[in-house]
Amino acid sequence: MKPLIVLLLSFTISVFVIKIIKREYDFAMAGRIAMSLMLVFTAIGHFVFTKGMSMMIPKFIPFKESFVYLTGLFEILMAIGLLIPKFKYVSGWALVVFLLLMLPANIYASMHHVNYQKGTFDGNGLSYLWFRIPLQVLFIIWTYICSIRI
Repeated sequence: MKPLIVLLLSFTISVFVIKIIKREYDFAMAGRIAMSLMLVFTAIGHFVFTKGMSMMIPKFIPFKESFVYLTGLFEILMAIGLLIPKFKYVSGWALVVFLLLMLPANIYASMHHVNYQKGTFDGNGLSYLWFRIPLQVLFIIWTYICSIRI
């Protein structure tokens, strides 16, 4: 829920700031700024909630903590890439692929009741997916519209 709030709030603010600066609306740019801010916000979680996020990764995958750190760094790189006109297209596609690849981790976490913030197994379970899957789809569509389609 928090990433969605960050995305929508930063989009709204960006739309008006861009309108003031450029004297015209640029919804795609505001969308990329909002997605970038949301990615930085979620990337911070990779460094703050490393233990809990590593619990979201299936047991057969080694070096879980390193993987969590790397995905956090990747989110930061994608956030930067979305803001650089030359890289927005490739960053957009990389982010879409990344979001698709992260969906199984969210499914695994919900099946095992992972609460990544506490690092425990008392999370919401499968009911979490009723929110998470549509949210993931929204992030993919948002990225496509603001970075790739343009």
